[in-house]
Amino acid sequence: METISNNELKQIRALHEKKYRDESGLFLVEGEKLVAEAESSGFGIVRIIRRDEVGEKLMERISTMSSPSPVVAVVRKPAPSEHVPGGLCLALDSVRDPGNLGTILRIADWFGVDCIFASPDSVEVYNPKVVQASMGAIFRKKLIYCDIVEKCKEFRAAGLHVFGTFLDGSDIYASELPREGLIVMGNEANGISREVAAECDCRLTIPSFGGGSESLNVSVATAITVSEFKRRWK
Repeated sequence: METISNNELKQIRALHEKKYRDESGLFLVEGEKLVAEAESSGFGIVRIIRRDEVGEKLMERISTMSSPSPVVAVVRKPAPSEHVPGGLCLALDSVRDPGNLGTILRIADWFGVDCIFASPDSVEVYNPKVVQASMGAIFRKKLIYCDIVEKCKEFRAAGLHVFGTFLDGSDIYASELPREGLIVMGNEANGISREVAAECDCRLTIPSFGGGSESLNVSVATAITVSEFKRRWK
């Protein structure tokens, strides 16, 4: 039976909070599939803790989940990266829900989005709920926190369009969609901010074909939008 000291347990449990993830440069990964993905990803694995080695009670204290998984890994965050404007990229303007961000990472992975940018007030990518919802995409997709207004300007300066998703935009199914550009997705409640909207030179909408819903969930809208861009260039 593996033993974990009280000090080690305290350090691991501290990773439940963003403050300590930021300070340590570490985050938690839970579940057999995600831990296996972490091991094969090139991310630094600091420690792997298995329930059958430490016992059920201790794993309950380590896990961030209501039903503790059989394995938890302490993983080192990769070094911050940069991206030169190019390819088809996403920009997330104040996306706050962990489930949405995790799902958007999966969408970006599935459709081969080159890079994801997120405003600093978006949810943290290493939040345990984001990690779980990403289903491993967190290890394959690059996400960079930055000033979205400035990122839009960089893409436009490079001769690339910046697309925003709006309720009053042009029908995405009848619009010309290039191979490269930046697609901006907005906050769950308020959409794209006024400052970022001013930098969008192409406004798109996903038309409704009936029903009374006012809008789509941001992750659903992201999937539809990216799918339509990629479909044109398959």
